[in-house]
Amino acid sequence: MLCLLRDRNAHRRAAGALTAGLELDLDDGICHACLSFVAFALDAGEPREIARELRRVTVDLWDDGLDRQALASVEQACGLGLPNANQGLADLRERGGKSLLARAIVRRLAEELSARARNALRVEALARSRIPLEAAEMN
Repeated sequence: MLCLLRDRNAHRRAAGALTAGLELDLDDGICHACLSFVAFALDAGEPREIARELRRVTVDLWDDGLDRQALASVEQACGLGLPNANQGLADLRERGGKSLLARAIVRRLAEELSARARNALRVEALARSRIPLEAAEMN
């Protein structure tokens, strides 16, 4: 993607901006167990660990079906005229799961998975706080 950009940080920012506008579905063939490695790294906040997990997991997710969803979404973005979508599509077709755009997509999905898990824990804690504790029954 954005092969014309010389600055890798600019490349990452452009990939992240494009990813924000993509129609992606966390539940469409994405292995949540695999994605959780990236989500845990994001939650820990260690940049090297995040980068390592993104590189490691993205290729596997791509090969397991993320490619279909990602390519369709970026093709749709091209039709909508989103900035850098055409370059992103070319990069995905050329580099697949090794592209920065594919990693940006996995990062976004991992952020969504992490937010979903945090929300579920909050709901569970709220529910538990409203349910009175009673002694267990002996059967």
